[in-house]
Amino acid sequence: MLGMQSWERDALTKLRVTLIKDLVLEELLEHLVAHKILTDTMHDSIQSQKNNFGRNVALLNLLPKRGKRAFEVFCKVLEETGQEHLSEQLKEEAQTLRLQGTHRPLQLSVPETSSNGHCWRESCENSIDDGDGPISVPLCSVDFYLSHQKQAYRMCSRPRGLALIISNVSFSSPDLDFRSGGNVDSDSLNQLFSQLGYQVVVHNNLTAQEIVSELKEFSMRREHTKLDSCLVSLLSHGVDGAVYGADGKLVQLQDVFASLDNAHCPQLQNKPKMFFIQACRGEEADRGVDQRDGREESSSPDIEQSDAGREEYRVRLPTQSDMICAYACLRGTVSLRNTKRGSWFVQALTSVFSQHAKDTHVADMLVKVNALIKEREGYAPGTAFHRCKEMSEYSSTLCQNLYLFPGIPFITN
Repeated sequence: MLGMQSWERDALTKLRVTLIKDLVLEELLEHLVAHKILTDTMHDSIQSQKNNFGRNVALLNLLPKRGKRAFEVFCKVLEETGQEHLSEQLKEEAQTLRLQGTHRPLQLSVPETSSNGHCWRESCENSIDDGDGPISVPLCSVDFYLSHQKQAYRMCSRPRGLALIISNVSFSSPDLDFRSGGNVDSDSLNQLFSQLGYQVVVHNNLTAQEIVSELKEFSMRREHTKLDSCLVSLLSHGVDGAVYGADGKLVQLQDVFASLDNAHCPQLQNKPKMFFIQACRGEEADRGVDQRDGREESSSPDIEQSDAGREEYRVRLPTQSDMICAYACLRGTVSLRNTKRGSWFVQALTSVFSQHAKDTHVADMLVKVNALIKEREGYAPGTAFHRCKEMSEYSSTLCQNLYLFPGIPFITN
């Protein structure tokens, strides 16, 4: 599908605030479906938003991706539904931008520090390449290894384990955009995992069924028996609890975890299994809130655990244990990606792990990733994503500290 002209996209961006405030969608959406600018699925998705603001934002997010006719038809439909004033403003703005030759993407931005010195902002979709070189992971010292390895998972095999990266950037479904910058994420993780001592396999643009098949094959690899851990990273579009295959069909994350659990992959029983999920988990943009003065304290009650009984001759394991999964964003929210530097989450992940893997266990590194993500802020003036936020999280069934001990060779415990 050929895209909308750049000056048309910029006109929609410049008038976005006005359109979000004044658009009346009830009849307009039906016209856009009739003109084949929107699909029935898109229509239903827009209507499912909680309020007029959300519905208008959802439509304006879709329009620039709906082909070269979208702007012209949108203006025509505005006129047909009694919103001529909006149509006239859009046409005039587009014509002005075209004549002035200012049809450029949103202004590139560099990180900037706020007045309190903590929060820095960056465009959600554009960035200046900062010239970072290849990822380099400092090695763990022998002294650190010897002083920490008894309280940690065994982690000294070479390779450390097998790592599987599945990266989907191109989709056959018209409802799923090309993930610009997705290849940057895949390349960054490939470098990082390799530096950490993993044997990495990368697959691109797999259908849902191919993802399931690849995970099954990965879980059956005989090498797991002799190795100390494994890594799986899924990079794609997603919804809460699932990621999209390149064919637009969903793969449930629970099935991903199950493929490597104690029942389906006995070679990895009692060994740490790490998952990194770069995908949206909903459609809500985190608008953020203003920080209040003072500090808030939170606590969670202790949970008592008791043995449910033991068999006399065989040790039983929970079906899923010794796993840790890091998500780019919270349930129900979108993750943010930069078209040149990749997703916020993978940028933070590679930065933290490359600096701290030498002497910090994985759960603490993911806390550092959360801290970096917390401080980022979208910079896209005139759009719904201006000053937007993201918050990563992780869940864990690890039973020991998980240090990666980069550089430590075969050592007999």
